[in-house]
Amino acid sequence: MTQRKTGIFWFKNDLRLHDNPALMRANALVDELLCVYIVDNHWHSHSSYSLHQRGQHPHRFLRASLTELDNSLGNVGQGLMIVESRTVSALSALIEQVGATDVFRSNNSGWYENQAWAELLGSNVGVNFHSIDTHTLFEPTSLPFSIAELPSSFTKFKNAMAETSPLRPIATPYYLVPPPSLNYPGFEYDSHTDSDALICGGESRGLNHLRDYFSTEKPMFYKQVRNAIDGWDNSCKLSPWLASGCLSVREVMSTLSDYEANVAANESTYWIYFELLWREYFQWYAHKYGRRLFLFDGIKRQKPLTSFYHERFKKWLSGTTPYPLVNACMNELRETGYLSNRGRQIVASCLVHELSIDWRYGAAYFEQVLIDYDVASNWGNWQYLAGVGADARSTRQFNLEKQAQQFDPHGRYTERWKGNAKSQRLDSVDAADWPVG
Repeated sequence: MTQRKTGIFWFKNDLRLHDNPALMRANALVDELLCVYIVDNHWHSHSSYSLHQRGQHPHRFLRASLTELDNSLGNVGQGLMIVESRTVSALSALIEQVGATDVFRSNNSGWYENQAWAELLGSNVGVNFHSIDTHTLFEPTSLPFSIAELPSSFTKFKNAMAETSPLRPIATPYYLVPPPSLNYPGFEYDSHTDSDALICGGESRGLNHLRDYFSTEKPMFYKQVRNAIDGWDNSCKLSPWLASGCLSVREVMSTLSDYEANVAANESTYWIYFELLWREYFQWYAHKYGRRLFLFDGIKRQKPLTSFYHERFKKWLSGTTPYPLVNACMNELRETGYLSNRGRQIVASCLVHELSIDWRYGAAYFEQVLIDYDVASNWGNWQYLAGVGADARSTRQFNLEKQAQQFDPHGRYTERWKGNAKSQRLDSVDAADWPVG
């Protein structure tokens, strides 16, 4: 008699049904499947930098994403269990409770997530563990090099990938095997959502936004406007759904390819792929370097000439530095959970070069507040700008006055986000804690 197989599917960075090869693998291999999402507040990097738990905006986005995922699973004979606990203890308990023969997840570039996965493998002998790539355009086997031999710069990576085609998305399941019976205390996650929010979580919102963007001429002019510091239409705005996995990057790439084949293909449409490839590079970068993604000296093992200044950091957070454009960007970020790519570069450069603050404090704050936080892109980009990452240049300092003249020449953005409420000096005390002035 064939043994009945019971699986657990650990949702994390793949909050969707469309193009989810990991979920489809689980559906094909087991007779019953427990779908679970774990709210683990213990491993976030920002907790190491005297910052609070993730902010209201990413929490709102996640809440909407999980609510829709639960509803979507219900439509195909399943449901989502949400557990608030440490990941390893929760999954270990569930494995024992249901007698799981198999555990599935989407491959994740997060170091903490992978440490948890490795611990589970070591402590659950006899259980089959499956980690399938769903968060990237390519799989390790389709890369023209091993992850250990990942090129040292994005340009080398881009050139190496020139002849490699991204994977195509797979179909959405119309039925999933049922869940097992279980007596385990789930977490009552607040299902209230802000449906009128401009950027609202959920698979359908992501797919609708993707469809709407590529039903216009906007992709044809993307390169000309992508560096604008403000304006909804000046970028794709796909990153929140990509980061959470509500939207598949392969689905985005497929839509882009169809647009180029049937509407137009130009430098701007290529530039959308170019930036998807940057995202891809940082995913494998995080896999290669693991814990080094979070270390002060980065992957270069070269310590920058920065430290931590509490007063300066507080002014950066509150938007009261001597730099009005930086203040405006920080105010928008705090109030919305989103900031343009150009704005992120400006505030990061200010933190590292003008304020001489350890770049990790900025990266941890972004982790706390961004609705599109992605561990690989966030920490990889901060390393890049701080001069300790995948960049041949030792520093990338922005001229803040020039940035203001170029991207906010009339001061409208700065005025809108109240950037002029600035401090005239960075420090009220000197190195010996004597008052300045």
